[in-house]
Amino acid sequence: MREHPIRLVVSDDDLERLRITVFFRALLAVPHFIWLLLWSIAALLAAIASWFATLALARSPQPLHRFLAAYVKYVTQFYAYLHLAAERYPPFDGQDGYPVDLRIAAPARQSRLGVLFRGVLLLPAVLLVSVLVGDPTGGLGSLVTVFTSNVGLLPAVALLAWFASLARSATPRGLRDAILYPLSYGAQFWAYALLLTDRYPDSDPQALAGLPALEHPIRLELGERDGLRRSRLTVFFRALLSLPHIVWLELWGVLVLFAAIAIWFATLVRGRSPERLHRFLAAYVRYQFHVYAFLYLVANPFPGFVGARGSYPLEIAVAERAPQNRWKTAFRVLLVLPALLLAGAYGAVANFVGVLAWFSALARGRVPLGLRNAGALALRYQSQVFSYALLLTDVYPYSGPVLLGRPAEGATSSTSSAASEPQGPPTWRLTSSPDEPADGGGR
Repeated sequence: MREHPIRLVVSDDDLERLRITVFFRALLAVPHFIWLLLWSIAALLAAIASWFATLALARSPQPLHRFLAAYVKYVTQFYAYLHLAAERYPPFDGQDGYPVDLRIAAPARQSRLGVLFRGVLLLPAVLLVSVLVGDPTGGLGSLVTVFTSNVGLLPAVALLAWFASLARSATPRGLRDAILYPLSYGAQFWAYALLLTDRYPDSDPQALAGLPALEHPIRLELGERDGLRRSRLTVFFRALLSLPHIVWLELWGVLVLFAAIAIWFATLVRGRSPERLHRFLAAYVRYQFHVYAFLYLVANPFPGFVGARGSYPLEIAVAERAPQNRWKTAFRVLLVLPALLLAGAYGAVANFVGVLAWFSALARGRVPLGLRNAGALALRYQSQVFSYALLLTDVYPYSGPVLLGRPAEGATSSTSSAASEPQGPPTWRLTSSPDEPADGGGR
């Protein structure tokens, strides 16, 4: 797959944050809000000029490209500071060297037809950037959405990072990396909108380089290659086909409620969950993942009704029961609340991904790799949250945009040894089948 012309790079960040600058972060950002408004007006005029010039020349003029590239870099750096992905105060000119920065390729030839219809082609990306960033127009709107029902992933993560940074004087790695994902997509969105490139924004969370391999008792693993092809007939009726599973999931959920109460008392007393309850709840978490992976077109086969281990191409592996901290068990209802907030934001991502994948699969008979992986990420995080809430583990859900990773100690595996125990330095990628193209950018 060709490297995207717009790449997010991270350097010189030890994750430490000063509590005083964190507490007053919004106030410290006021000069940048004013400057962003003024620069945005100039960028709009430059974008109009660039559209006409690129339509005529099939390439954006170098002066306009430099100006708009600096604007996109500045917005990314400012948003990284505002949302606690970086600590150093950002410059006002979009210069190189900020801890969270962009690498923007030089002007390249663009399709005139793609330039002519750029506004129409942007529409799917507008939907996705709105749920990732919270407000595609930028500015104060991203702060307002924190207090509304339309919370995007970025403001939701930033809100949790603000509290965590005040408490710990550092931003947790998972939250910082979760902020980088919408920042990366937002930068590529604006670069595409402003004609800096004709490559579509890449929604694949694996496009971010340098993320750590995930070690967690609840993890996503790859069994048989599912691929990206989808039957248009089953795609069209996907919601109807999912209805029996949704009903069964609700009925199963009633039993899960009583099992969760029982496992809480048992784990609090014994320091370890009972084996039968652990197996029962693990099957429920796997089944729930299967159902929503099918519904949102993350996977293609019709799932079974029992959540059997190894029965689905994309699987949630649940570790064997292990000793759990009684204090964490006693206050689990309170401890899970931040993760539930973030799970809601990831749930919105899964919903939007499902809608976009539905239209794409109907038109092309396949889902884009980027959308499939974005949906898998959202469902992976939600499965970890449910597992934590149901006391299958006392390891907190990992919010970073990592999909496949190392199995944690005691984790069960339904994959081959080649999939779960790679040799050499680990490179964790969830890709399409060998006989299927990777969709050139994973839109």
